[in-house]
Amino acid sequence: MAAASAAVVATMVLNPTPGASASAPQSTAKAKAPTAKNVIFINGDGMGAAAREAARLHLAGLQGQLTMDRLPVSGQLTTTPDDPKAVVTDSAAAATAWATGEKTYNGAISVDTDGNPLPTLGAQAKAAGKATGLVTTAQVTDASPAAFFANTADRGKQDEIARQYLEVSKPDVILGGGEDWWLPAGTAGAFPDKPAEDTSEGSRGTKGNLIAQAKRSGYTYVTGAKELSKAPQGKLLGLFSNEEMFQQRPEGQGDVYDPAVDLATMTSKALNTLDKNKKGFFLMVEEEGVDEFAHSNNGTRVLQSMQQLEKAVAVARAYQATHPDTLLVITGDHETGGLAVEENDTADESGTGVSVEDGPFTIHGSDRTFTIDWTTSGHTSVDVPVTAAGPLASRFTGKHANTYVHDVLSQVLAPRH
Repeated sequence: MAAASAAVVATMVLNPTPGASASAPQSTAKAKAPTAKNVIFINGDGMGAAAREAARLHLAGLQGQLTMDRLPVSGQLTTTPDDPKAVVTDSAAAATAWATGEKTYNGAISVDTDGNPLPTLGAQAKAAGKATGLVTTAQVTDASPAAFFANTADRGKQDEIARQYLEVSKPDVILGGGEDWWLPAGTAGAFPDKPAEDTSEGSRGTKGNLIAQAKRSGYTYVTGAKELSKAPQGKLLGLFSNEEMFQQRPEGQGDVYDPAVDLATMTSKALNTLDKNKKGFFLMVEEEGVDEFAHSNNGTRVLQSMQQLEKAVAVARAYQATHPDTLLVITGDHETGGLAVEENDTADESGTGVSVEDGPFTIHGSDRTFTIDWTTSGHTSVDVPVTAAGPLASRFTGKHANTYVHDVLSQVLAPRH
């Protein structure tokens, strides 16, 4: 799928209008642009400009480009929350800005600063008759996807978020990790409690057996790649790990990035499922590993996560290339780690702890290498890049607050009255 997707993307770069050519008649060139029906919104959690640059060097080379950077429109987003105790956002406040168009405090899932629930894009898309879905390598109930489909004053109430998925917002496709939050404590599911790789993991829900409830509500439930590939059309719930679909630790200390189902495969299945809705769809896709491994200053795994994100982007871009009524947007909720791309310099400070230098890392197609320098194990407040393709993509040119994402996406997803 990835190779085919890359080929389609390459074709679109050379010839952005499907079926058009350089010698097309003037009347064809000025044909009315397609109206947006679908939205694919992709979040590289923790992905700032430097993470994209490190990935570009490592995956595409000195003069190469990532698929996510070949989209025709680019801009920047600021990420500051509305939090009296913080200047730098967390994922919950950032995703709430996208999903509702309002700033809020860190830890809030689509509620305002007084804790009142706000309308979300996911719920609005459903009300407009569109299919909806979320795909992530985090828990499916983690902050970023949750903000589009739930409301709670505390991002930690992931079992409540799962309940709201089933009873309130009802996404058609839910794929990712976090089985622990769908089952009551003491009721292990497909993934055993206290696994050797992290004995703190285990079922911990307080809302009953939500997997059983999902099945009663018509969801097909799957826990592995083979089951996912064979899942029929219709509502789909796939949980592929206890918590996140990886183990986020410093390099060499039990860090693992080997998802049971990769992000590109989940994205492809979600698109194939949601595509059947004649009124269109909204799909939120997230690669969580960039953020989690940056928190651990683990450059090797950050680059691995970026590679998996890039493959998922290729799938989405290939779909958008053949469905010109689809708006594709790629950005990050914030930057993590204060990552900087540096020359290899033994005379430079090497640092310790959160200021340690990391590498060297290879540059694709070259015998040269580069170093990653970390400045923090937390988030930073630098702007994040946004790239886009399809109808309304041009709106993302320039610099905007992250709430602007909602302003644009709501033009496609909000119900029409």
